[in-house]
Amino acid sequence: MRLFQALRHDGFDFKTAQLNPSQFHAGSTAQQGSQSHACLSLDGRIAAQWIRHHCAEKVKEWGAAHLAVILASSDPASRVYVNHKIKAFKEAGMHSTLYEISEDMVSEAGLVELICQLNDDSSVHGILVQLPLAQGISQTRIIESIRPDKDVDGFANHNVGLLHQGRLEKALLPCTPAGVIALLGLYGVTLAGKHAVVVGRSAIVGRPMSGLLLHEDATVTVAHSKTQNLDQVCREADVLIVAAGRRGIVSRSAVKPGAVVVDVGMHRLPDGKLCGDVDPDVFEVAGLLTPVPGGVGPMTIAMLLLNTLRAAHLRQHGR
Repeated sequence: MRLFQALRHDGFDFKTAQLNPSQFHAGSTAQQGSQSHACLSLDGRIAAQWIRHHCAEKVKEWGAAHLAVILASSDPASRVYVNHKIKAFKEAGMHSTLYEISEDMVSEAGLVELICQLNDDSSVHGILVQLPLAQGISQTRIIESIRPDKDVDGFANHNVGLLHQGRLEKALLPCTPAGVIALLGLYGVTLAGKHAVVVGRSAIVGRPMSGLLLHEDATVTVAHSKTQNLDQVCREADVLIVAAGRRGIVSRSAVKPGAVVVDVGMHRLPDGKLCGDVDPDVFEVAGLLTPVPGGVGPMTIAMLLLNTLRAAHLRQHGR
């Protein structure tokens, strides 16, 4: 895989098919006509733990990298995500510093000033601004204020350009799309020559996801909420990645039997349970499926650790 080749430049020995998928928890066995069907789970928790262990071993070899996290909104979910990230860094033996600014005190100019200070701080290897930001603050200006070699979210123009040019060994890649590719690779899913459909076109997931899939030699279709005959487009996919931000946008009837389905969505139901963009009954036809929760989410955090280590390593070696 191109992604794994790029990571090996920095000493991360990722190989395909290092993990075996297990039976999907929601589906014991579903009947399709006269044939039985068992969907297998692409468990992101197991894959993420493998990557986090790999990062912890690199910390012993290279020393601890340092992430600066800026939380400047009152969004409850953002606080939960930040706490998960800080915990993961601590468990890997890495450093993180939280800069928390109350929403009634935050300003765009103040955020830019803080980022500039962190850009100049040689002890900081990565900077993460937790999104979303408070209303009235330009997300684009804030992201573009981060030095490219500290942009561990991989959202700024410099790293986006490197991704689409195929210069993956020099880029800090967006954590969720890179996490999806790593997840598929670790479970031995072949992408070369396959038809991959990405549902969603956001700058954070959908668009970089399509670029990474192209670099893995997949044939890529990008669909979205305005795509005509969306179900028909999805049914053509060997690999279906759904990141539309809309609960239930892909149903069982939109999935080719035996397809690989990656659900990037995350929604909280009135009863407090979590679900994704894909209907739960998709397990009845899919060959491989990511669970929600426990699929893509843990991979995003694991790739953030890896990106921060890579940022330190890339700067040390002047690449």
